[in-house]
Order: sequence, then structure tokens, then C-alpha cells
Amino acid sequence: MSPRLSGRVAIVTGASSGIGRAIALTYAREGASVMCADIELNAREDEGGRSTHEMIVENNGKAFFMKTDVTDEAQVKSLIAETVKAFGRLDIMVNNAGVCSEILGIASQVGGVRVHETSLETFDKTMNVNTRAVFIGCKYALEQFLAQEPLPSNSRGDATRGWIVNVASLAGIVGFQGAPAYTTSKHAVVGLTKEIGLSYAKDRVHCNALCPAFIKTSMLDPIMDDKENPIAVGTAQAVTAAHPWGALGKTEDVARAAVFLVSEDSQWITAQPLVIDGGYMAQ
Repeated sequence: MSPRLSGRVAIVTGASSGIGRAIALTYAREGASVMCADIELNAREDEGGRSTHEMIVENNGKAFFMKTDVTDEAQVKSLIAETVKAFGRLDIMVNNAGVCSEILGIASQVGGVRVHETSLETFDKTMNVNTRAVFIGCKYALEQFLAQEPLPSNSRGDATRGWIVNVASLAGIVGFQGAPAYTTSKHAVVGLTKEIGLSYAKDRVHCNALCPAFIKTSMLDPIMDDKENPIAVGTAQAVTAAHPWGALGKTEDVARAAVFLVSEDSQWITAQPLVIDGGYMAQ
């Protein structure tokens, strides 16, 4: 069988680490050419000091890195233009870059912070990166999708113009106590995903969101790796126990779902938040 994403071109923001890195590497293994975008290159010491795009190229894949601040409209427009220049088109846009400034508060304070304790600086920064930047990425990816020829018809007879995958969170579906700015931003991403999925269905553009529960990434290190702070230790135990599967998710769990959402297996799926949570939300 040929790779599931053979011949596709993808942009992954926040590709230097965590979920974005896993998605970029998995897409490349499935045959996609990948533009890895991030604000920093972040070569990882535990993988021989290699960056995401270097690992892809070393494994005979096609990839470039482009330094990008996803909150800067001009830089995102340039990212898409350079991707098309390098690979000829754009098929997949993964808006993954994000922040959770409230993690440190959750690690140091039982229950995290509440709305009246959240600074406007934290709220504005979170919304700027997690919501406004996703809107910008969607806006210019959609412009490119509509300007280019669609891919050949699939087995349903649809000529797909493109796929958008927005990385939201379980906190975009249910309330996440202790992180009001993060929860608000991710709910907005899910809402935007639904609106785009509906508005561009006639253009045969797919738009879905990934909604993972707690995934073991560097973002959670202040909670999961602080063995000296009793509050952090208790929070880490509670976070793990909240998942019926008995463990946090892995970045690869999210990456596999990201492949599914841009593959032939999801031809009739759009405007959906896909939960990846080890049973968390079923409780």
C-alpha cells in the first residue's frame, strides 16, 4: 500500500516540539511534504540535536523549516506563499501552535486561577496565540485552497480542495477549571472550526479540530515533573487519575488522529471536534 498522504503538501505550526513535532514527523512518514513552522527551531538534544525538518530529510522525506510568529499576519501570509513556492501547492494546514500561561498557576495553587484572578495580559496573550493566530492561519490557507486546482476526485467522487486541522483541546468542549483564558481560547477554536466546516463544505474544504485531553509534553512539565512541590505532585496524580485509561496521552496518539482527519478515511467528516482523551469526557 502507498503512504496515506502521498503527494500532499502540509504546513504544521508549532512543529518544533510536542504535538506539532509528532504531527509533522507522522505526516512525513505517510508521504507528505511538510513545511515546519515555529517561532524557534528547537533542535532536541534527546534526538541527537536534530530539528523536526532535519529528521524528516534524514529519513528521505521532504521538509523545510520557516521561522514564523503565527500572531503576525504578514509572516503567516509569507509562510503560505513560501510553501507554495517550495512545493507547488498547499493541501493541509495544521494550526497547532498554542500556549497555556496558566499551567504554572495550576502547579503552584490548588485549583489554579479563576476569572477574577486572571490578568488581562494573560487573557490577551492566550487569545492572541490560541485563537487569533488560528483564525489567521485558516484565513490564508482558505485563500490558497480556493485559488488552486482541487485534487483529483476521491472514491466518493469529491474533488477536495484542502484540509484544515485546528489543534484545540478537550478544554474546547468542556470546562477546564483553573485555566479560564485557555478554556475560552479553545472553545473559540472549536467554534471557528465548525463555522469554517459549514461555510466551505460547498467548496470541498474539510475543517476539523483535534481535542486531546492531557498529553505528556513540555507544556505539562511544571505539573508532572515537579517532585518537590506537594501541590504539583498532588495535581499530577489527580490529572493522571482523571483518565480512565490510567495514563496521560502521548503526542503520537494525537498525530495518528491528525493523519486520519486528512486521509481518505475521513472523506465525509467536517466541522467536527475529535476527542482524544483516554475516556476522560465519558465520565
